[in-house]
Amino acid sequence: MFRKLLAVLGALSAFAISGQSVAQDDTGKYLYVWVGDRAGEGNDFIAVIDADPGSTNYGRIVTSKASDQQSVNAHHTEYEMPASGMLFANDHDANRTVIFDLTNPLEPRQAAAFTSLGGYNMPHSFARLPNGNVLATFQHAKHQAGMKMPILSGGIVEINDAGEMVRAVGNADPAFADEGLLPYGLAVLPEIDRVLVTNSPMGDDWLMTSNTYQVFQLSNLALLGTYRLDPGPRLNGHISPEEPRVGPDGAVYVHTLSCGLQRVTGLDGPAPQAQLVHQYPGNWCGVPTIMGRYMVQAVPDIHSFVVLDISDGAQPVEVSRLDMGEDFDPHWTAWDTEIRRLVVTPSKPGQRMYLLELDEATGALTIDDRFRGEDSEVGFSFGRRNWPHGWTGEGAPHGAVFSR
Repeated sequence: MFRKLLAVLGALSAFAISGQSVAQDDTGKYLYVWVGDRAGEGNDFIAVIDADPGSTNYGRIVTSKASDQQSVNAHHTEYEMPASGMLFANDHDANRTVIFDLTNPLEPRQAAAFTSLGGYNMPHSFARLPNGNVLATFQHAKHQAGMKMPILSGGIVEINDAGEMVRAVGNADPAFADEGLLPYGLAVLPEIDRVLVTNSPMGDDWLMTSNTYQVFQLSNLALLGTYRLDPGPRLNGHISPEEPRVGPDGAVYVHTLSCGLQRVTGLDGPAPQAQLVHQYPGNWCGVPTIMGRYMVQAVPDIHSFVVLDISDGAQPVEVSRLDMGEDFDPHWTAWDTEIRRLVVTPSKPGQRMYLLELDEATGALTIDDRFRGEDSEVGFSFGRRNWPHGWTGEGAPHGAVFSR
């Protein structure tokens, strides 16, 4: 009876501090989540959550800070926290990116923002360069006055932490003039002076005909070529390539919206090759992460995360699946090498964010049931609450990244 009373008192205490900052040492481990207002009335904000497994507040909100961007579609952040502490976070449909200064996790602040740069708009993905700047994909070139035809290409732009353009280049290719070359994701390979960019529309335009990737020279951003992906035996494994990731073998692994996994090799030569090496069930696959020899893929059609062993990149082997339940729609993933956890965010209302643990011997994934929000349930809820920055409502999480 006494234990039950303690449990009740603990739960009441958790609810009492819901929406308030938890006093913590700023040397702790944190998770930064980029969140929009589900109703589209408030502003996008950064939620700071305790991600230290040894903390008594593990899984609870620490603080939050609103941006000056009204929520339209809070979308991608960077995938890893940069050394500078300046995190790029995008509201895609608003064509605006906010830069948050997170050097003090307990006092996040908006440091800068930008919209279109260098004649390109609708930025999507961000990758850090060796010099500390960001290289970003921009889906579209800006329309000129009186132009009625759709813009079929965009560009890539180097940006500093002040949100200022350093250099920019378009990705138009006359050999693919009738196709949508809309930059989506990118992988930077400084060792071979290359950047791989995937082409995939955020909207429905050109969705079914998007099947290309492009290779640029990193040093001068010269376009070296546009190439098609491998359709595979089902003839659809190449449709709408999105997130590229550099594997332990130096190849670039590209997931497609049709749930294909493409392995691109020979990027340092004149004729790179793409091979469909795996295809997951269904369509609309989400953001993948590579951790050592394992690749984790969000697969919404089966409400699961699938783990592949890519030790032999040409023949990946599925080693495990984590079924999240029929209502869960997995999307974002990001790994932290320090606490050895994977954060996963959902894309549907009412669903919780979880941290997953990876058995690095077998590749098995499990939900970390110690990561619990203020309601003492496993995972973190973005349901309607009073948030620390003074806003009340339901959050729509997307990008999430661990502190350094």
